[in-house]
Order: sequence, then structure tokens, then C-alpha cells
Amino acid sequence: WGSAGIMQSFVAERLRLAGGPHGCAGRLEVRHGGRWGTVCDDGWDLRDAAVACRELGCGGALAAPAGAFFGEGIGPVWLSELACQGSESRLSLCRHRGWKAHICSHEEDAGLVCVGEGPQPPPHLRLAGGPNGCAGRLEVWHGGHWGTVCDDGWDLRDAAVACRELGCGGALAAPGGAFFGEGAGPILLDDLRCKGNETSLGLCPARPWGQHDCHHREDAGAVCDGAPRLRLVSGPGRCAGRLEAWYGGRWGTVCDDGWDVRDAAVACRELGCGAPREPGPAAGRFGWGEGPIWLDDVACAGTEVRLADCPAAPWGKHNCAHNEDVGVTCTGKRSPCAAGPGPSGGASGGLTESGRTSRKGVSLPPAGRTS
Repeated sequence: WGSAGIMQSFVAERLRLAGGPHGCAGRLEVRHGGRWGTVCDDGWDLRDAAVACRELGCGGALAAPAGAFFGEGIGPVWLSELACQGSESRLSLCRHRGWKAHICSHEEDAGLVCVGEGPQPPPHLRLAGGPNGCAGRLEVWHGGHWGTVCDDGWDLRDAAVACRELGCGGALAAPGGAFFGEGAGPILLDDLRCKGNETSLGLCPARPWGQHDCHHREDAGAVCDGAPRLRLVSGPGRCAGRLEAWYGGRWGTVCDDGWDVRDAAVACRELGCGAPREPGPAAGRFGWGEGPIWLDDVACAGTEVRLADCPAAPWGKHNCAHNEDVGVTCTGKRSPCAAGPGPSGGASGGLTESGRTSRKGVSLPPAGRTS
């Protein structure tokens, strides 16, 4: 790369995929200056495709076909020699050769094949700051932002709806008072009054979105009786294959960023499959997964009972494509001391026999409405 003509970023009005079998596969087109145009395949690879798929709401990238695989476009060839790192949130943050009529012909139009079959909305709920994806501070997505829920009136009926919507089973506790730490951003919900049988938190009576009289020290949390589960697929047996985690009602994969034998040791133990074999399989060895990439930057010490207990990026947050899916090969011999959850999982650490939660030796008071 020379310095001349290199732009660090651009502003594209829109992206779309054309000529493919569905809305998440096709020829990549960008809108600039009021006109749709194509992208040249010079330098085009899976990292560029991963950014475009993510921006389109289509999940990860499965392939980055070149050579007008989805047919030749028309109009200008707007972009050439895109050089994404793969972690960018938008194609507009990637380097390229500038906006101009490039010398590429439409025979070189770049394409994408993404995981999804149509734009996927972001998740509506998540639990943050807790020991796993089924316990933590409740956060909701609204108006393009994540925000928290005030604990005014918050009780087990509200938590039950949230746990069920997250695919985390029933509710064990409904801690208030920012038990899992104070959130950031807007406080989006206050005075929730669920009956407990609603299918979505959005169906419960509450103040209008964004109206509250709260501070983040009142952020509500939930502890559910489910926990993310693991499985190994596409391998030669139950104890070898691509690692997948169940979260939010869906199976998804684990990215290999930072993955090492300590992480594999925790996964093998949780699966009841003994210890990891070394060296571990290369990323993608057991094929590319589908659906969400749930975990990235996992950093286990190696002594944790469950993978969900290990430090990692928040569930669903990653900068990966499915060619980085982790595979694990275990010995298949269960340690006599190993203990893991059954098929239905279980809440992590911090739970006492009575179902009450504790953290750092502090008991949680029972939650309940005064009315």
C-alpha cells in the first residue's frame, strides 16, 4: 500500500446484496452519491465479508465469493482493495482505494454468503455482569441502545418473564440495588408489573420507554435456573467436534481468539469428557457452524466448573467469522472428581441450596412487591 489515494474511511449510505438466493447472500452493492454500485474483488476476503455481513444484520460470513459469482452488476464499481481487519462494526471503517470509477470490470464483482437467511434483529434482552449468561444485570435493547431496568416494583414475576424470554428457564431470584454492578447508558424501563405468564417483557405493564425516576444504583437483575450448555458436533464421537453453546434459545459457536488448552480443559470437564488432547484441533477443523457466534476472547484459568464461569467478551459480542470456530478433542475419560450440569444445566456458583443468591459473602434479601 502506498500513501497516495488511501482513504481511512468512507461514508456509504447503504449496503445491499443482490442476485442471491436470499437477503443474506449475493453480490455486494453500496450506495454512494445517490447511485448503487459494486465492489471489486481485488483483495476481497473473508474478513471484508465478515464486516459486511455483520453490518447487514446477517450474522457471520460463510464465504467471500469473487469473480461475479452472483452475476455481474451494473453502474460504477465504487470500491476496490478493501482491507478490513474483520473487527470493524461497519464497512465504512475499513481502508480502501477511494471513491472513483475503478479499473475493475463487473466480471470482478465481489459477493457474500452470510450465516443468516434474512436480517436478524438484535437480541431484546441480555444479562450482564454476572457469572454466566443466565444471571446478571438485566439490560434491554430499545431505540438502537442497550439500557437497564429500574428495580422499582421489580420481583420474581418480572424476572420469570425475562428468564423465559432469554431461554434460561425459570427465575430463582430478582435482585435489585445494582447487585450485579451499575450499568451505563439509559434507564429504559421502570415500574414493571408483569403477571409472570407473559411471553415477552415488552408485554408487561410499565411506564413509557425511557421514563423513570431512578439511578443506576437501582438497576434490576435476574438469576435464572438455567445455564448455558455445551455440545460437540461434527466430530468422530461425543467427545470431539466443533464446540457449541446453548444460549438465548439457540445453539451458537465459540471463536478461537485467545483459545488455549485451559479453555479446552474446562469445556472437556463440563462435558464429562475428561481432559483435552494436545495439540488441539485447528480452528474450523470440524467445519463451520451456523447461527450466532456466542463467545469470544474466552480466558479460563482452567479450574472453572463451567465455561460460562470463565472471563470472556459479553455473550454475542465478537469480531469473528465462522472459519474461526473452536474445535475440541477430549480424552473421553471422565475424572472421578469432575462434576458438571446435567442436560438442563444449572445456575452457576453463587447459589445456595435454598435458591437464594450470594456474592462475596453477602446474602440477597428476598424480592417481593409490597402491594
